[in-house]
Amino acid sequence: MNAQPKALWNDSLKLIKENVTEQQFQTWFKPIIFESYKPASKTLLVQVPSPFVYEYLEENYVDLLSKVLTRVFGQGVRLTYRVVTDKTHNITQDIQAEPTENIESQKATQRANQSPTVLDATPKELDPQLDPHKSFGNFIEGDSNKLPRSIGLSIAEHPDTQQFNPMFIYGPSGCGKTHLLNAIGLRTKQLFPKKRVLYISARLFQVQYTSSVLHNTTNDFINFYQTIDVLIVDDIQEWITASKTQDTFFHIFNHLFRNGKRIILACDRPPVELQGMNERLLTRFACGLIAELEKPNMQLCIDILNSKIKHDGLHIPEDVVHFIAQTANGSVRDLQGVINSLLAYSVVYNSNIDMRLAQRVIKRAVKIDDRPLTIDDILEKVCSFFNVTATAINSRSRKHDIVIARQVSMYLAHKFTKMPASRIGKLVGGRDHSTVIHSCSQIEKRLQVDKKFNAELSSIENSFKLKI
Repeated sequence: MNAQPKALWNDSLKLIKENVTEQQFQTWFKPIIFESYKPASKTLLVQVPSPFVYEYLEENYVDLLSKVLTRVFGQGVRLTYRVVTDKTHNITQDIQAEPTENIESQKATQRANQSPTVLDATPKELDPQLDPHKSFGNFIEGDSNKLPRSIGLSIAEHPDTQQFNPMFIYGPSGCGKTHLLNAIGLRTKQLFPKKRVLYISARLFQVQYTSSVLHNTTNDFINFYQTIDVLIVDDIQEWITASKTQDTFFHIFNHLFRNGKRIILACDRPPVELQGMNERLLTRFACGLIAELEKPNMQLCIDILNSKIKHDGLHIPEDVVHFIAQTANGSVRDLQGVINSLLAYSVVYNSNIDMRLAQRVIKRAVKIDDRPLTIDDILEKVCSFFNVTATAINSRSRKHDIVIARQVSMYLAHKFTKMPASRIGKLVGGRDHSTVIHSCSQIEKRLQVDKKFNAELSSIENSFKLKI
């Protein structure tokens, strides 16, 4: 090897070191190894430890490299990279860069024509970090989750297709996002056991990245994630203030996406509301499928509870099930927590699970809103129970189910608020006080003769008890 070009490369590194921070130099430039220089073609060949390093240098340091190499090697120098990820077997890939004075203008064209791949020998067996209890088998389908559930199942059964890639799932806490992510991963591993599937929280990813920077192992960190076939990341809103983590994930995302790998993300809000997230990441999040997981409605809460009750071999009266479903604020996590607590109490105290025990447990397991009961609160519960909308209740519709829901709303408002009938009528569709009085009378008569209706109304009222 010619010593003079090697000395010129060392001079180049010294100049680079003067223009970047110590951490930047140690992370991105120190791992570069000089291989050769051909004066005739002015071609400089260097080794880099991963495609990510090459991509990152192009993204962030192309101007600096251009100026330094032109100053040290002269005009027209041509920079060529060789990716070496397994030095034992010397597995390499040449990546040709344009002459440094032209590299910026040609960068987009070069990337379009090249697709660097991870050059790893045989990746080690990977623990997917999935919860075996969160499968599609116990992910109960309802109106609030039907779309993301069906698409998630399709992705798990056809992971090599690029439709809906990436899949971006968002919804409030407790609506089942983590369960769905795990279900997708488990189903994929079941059908394709050789696939490298990994579930990870955004916070743990950030901790791993920070540790890799501190220990100067960032390239190993990147190389590992570039070997994943199905990458599942939960709670990515955790990265909003972590710009360096975002930058690193951007390059991992690009590599996986270019190579046809699956990316599934979950967040508590849609991409458009992720203020503080890098714009180029947001555009990639939005290029696949954005699916909302809503809070489960009353019926889905009941179905989830009954499924868990059956699984755990419990006996819980129907009115208690309705009470729990209404009081858990549409949170699947709260529903499961209440059932677990009821089971523990009944075993420890050898008591039946009844309404009294349920109310006692709910106070400790679920955050209860202690505001005074309002018409809006009543309408929300009634609409959920009868599966109608507030707009329908306030309309002039005479459909039987809507009329019943409207009369129940007026009856409950009269019973649990201090409002006069005229005020209640005005707030429930602009009716007069006589309509409210008539509605209350109709409900009271039905309660005396209809046991099922009586139980249904008691269930709705039970959801108010902790407010009163």
